[in-house]
This record gives sequence, C-alpha cells and structure tokens, in this order.
Amino acid sequence: MRDQDRQAIREEIENLRNNGARRQELSLHACKRLFFDFEIKPSMAAVRELTQTGSASDIPKDIELFWQRIRATSKVRVGAGAIPPALEERAGELLGALFEEALALAGDALQAERTEFEAGRLNAEQATREAEARRSAADEMLQRSEARVEAAYERVRELESQLAAASAQGAAAYGTRDVLVQRLETENDALRKRVEAEQTTNAGLRDRIDALHEDMRKSTEHYAQQIKDALAEAERRVKPMLVELDSLRSMSSTWQAAQRDASKKEFDFIQQLATAKGRADRLDAVLRERSDEVDALTRQVTALRGQQGLDASVAALLCSLAGAGRLGETELASLGTSVDGHVALPARCPNCHEGEPELSKVDDGFEFTCPECEHTSGTGVSKFAAYARFMAGKHSHEQAS
Repeated sequence: MRDQDRQAIREEIENLRNNGARRQELSLHACKRLFFDFEIKPSMAAVRELTQTGSASDIPKDIELFWQRIRATSKVRVGAGAIPPALEERAGELLGALFEEALALAGDALQAERTEFEAGRLNAEQATREAEARRSAADEMLQRSEARVEAAYERVRELESQLAAASAQGAAAYGTRDVLVQRLETENDALRKRVEAEQTTNAGLRDRIDALHEDMRKSTEHYAQQIKDALAEAERRVKPMLVELDSLRSMSSTWQAAQRDASKKEFDFIQQLATAKGRADRLDAVLRERSDEVDALTRQVTALRGQQGLDASVAALLCSLAGAGRLGETELASLGTSVDGHVALPARCPNCHEGEPELSKVDDGFEFTCPECEHTSGTGVSKFAAYARFMAGKHSHEQAS
C-alpha cells in the first residue's frame, strides 16, 4: 500500500473520531478499507498503525467482529422445512465438490507458478555460465597477448646485449660496428612497433572484457527482476484464493470433517508456497554472489589499467636503463607516461650520495630535487623522463631542455 493511500485512510479515521466514533467503529472502518479496497488481510499491527488507538487485546476482538460480519453477510440462510432432506444432502455434496474444485485450481496455479520460477532460474544459470565462458576466453587471449609482448621485450634485451658486445670490440671494427648498430636499432624500432601493436590489442581485449562484465551484470539484474515480479504476481493471485477459501469454509460449517480436511490442504498449500519463496531467496543469494565476483573482477581490471598493461619486469628494466643514462630524449618522449606508475623515488642523491631526493609536480611536469646539494632534474613531461635526467646528473632546466 502506498504512503498516500495510508495517509488518506488516516484522514478518514480522524474525521470519524472528530464526529464521535468509538474505537470499535474506527477499527472496523480500517479493516473494510484494507480488505475491500487494497486486498490486504487486516492484522493487529496494520489496524493499530491506521487508528492509533486500541490495546493488544481489543484490536483482535474488533478484527474477529469484522470477519463475523463478512461471514454473516455471505452466508445463505434457508428456513427450516423449506428444502427436503434429500435436496439438502445434494446441496451439501455440491458445496463439497465446489470446495474440492477450488482447491484443485489453487494447486494447479501454484504448480504453474513453480514451473515458471524454475524456468527463470535455469535461464539465469545458463546466462551466467555463458558469460563466464566468454570471460575465460577473453582472459586466455589476453594472456597469450601478454606472452607475445614479453617475448618481444626479451628480444629487445637480447639485441641490446648484442649492441653492447659490438660496442666493446673497439675502434678496429668501427665500420662494422656502425653497420651492426644501425641494423640492431632498426630491429629495435620494429620490435617497439610490434610492442605498441600488442599493447593496442591488449587495450581492445580489456574493453571486450568490460563489455562482457557489463552484459553479465545486466543479465543477472534482468533475471532477478523477473523473479521478483513473478513472486509479486503469485502473491497477488493467492490473496483472492485465500478469500475464497475463507468464504467456502464459512458456508460449509455443518460439515466438520470436510472442514478439517480443507484446513490440512490449506496448510499444505501454504507450506508449498513457503518452499517456493525459500528457493527464490536462495536464487537471489546466488545472484548477489555473482554480482560480488563481477565487482572484484572490475576492480582488478581497474588496477591493471592504472599500470597501463606494462609488465613489472619490463618497467624495472626501463628504469635501470634510465638510471644508467642509456635512454635518449627520443626514447623518453616515445615512452611518455606509460612507465610513471612504476617509477620509485631514489633513496640517495646520485650527485652528493647523502641527500634524500624529493619529487614535486611543477606546472604540467615533474621535477626531482636534492635538498642537500640542490641537484635537480629540471622539469620533465613525465615522471620517468625527470627520473632519467636526475639519475644522469643533469643539474638545470637548460640542460634538461
């Protein structure tokens, strides 16, 4: 029941109270509005909330009086001697048959609702399995791509080792060394382009994974909403059936044995409904667990994005090369900010070996400085470029540019 409907009933009860109505009349009015206008079975808590009066013993009496009036209104009275005994017996058999038919229809409706719930659960599980399979395939493709990137970086390291060995041969093989250096640099550029292509492919795979995660989340939310709607529809259909059962119970008051049998079947029906609700609650718990798993995967993907897909070993190698002064301005500019997430603050200044360097953000760049000897890297467009200049011993902004 909506808040505005509840407020309207309270205003009606307040008007009755102002006109001198007693507690019993207020309770009966609340029961009528709840049962006939909103199909809600009156309870002590609901009536007490609307009337704001009455004790824990008075309100149940008022509700029982309401049900007695309903039964008295719906009961068909037949005068003594108006119907022959044989006809009365046939009428009783007819009422019993109607009661059994109503129970059978209620059981069929419950079975149909249970079948629909089971089909929704199976569809949700199938969609979850398909999404997990797609995610596993995407993860496998991402791992293969990262393996290719690692192999490319390994090839770069081998070429750099070969280049260092060629440089050690001396002036005697100077011409041959230049040719070899040029060839190795060409291969290095080709491998760098391949690495960039692999990184682009990795970015596409990550976008695909995000799309699969979003699709799985939408599917789980859709099936959860369908289950909730089905439960609400089942409860809406059961309420009129309960009212009809109560009316049939009142009409067949002379047949005590049939009434006990009906009470037992009604209890079984309610037990089956409770079992169906329990299954729906367990399915909701499974859906919440799947949602938590999706959130955990999303956080992992966000962490990988923060490192821009760069392997930690590759980043450590690049930082060691930058600290040794083996990367030029061209390489630093091509790397950009992709290594910034792996750059750590040096423990000691490379100039005085005593001061503890500090990192500061200046305008649109970064700068490493030593508070002891005032050694500085100058402003770099990235943290990695400023680190390379600082470790290489460049002292001023003019040298950095």
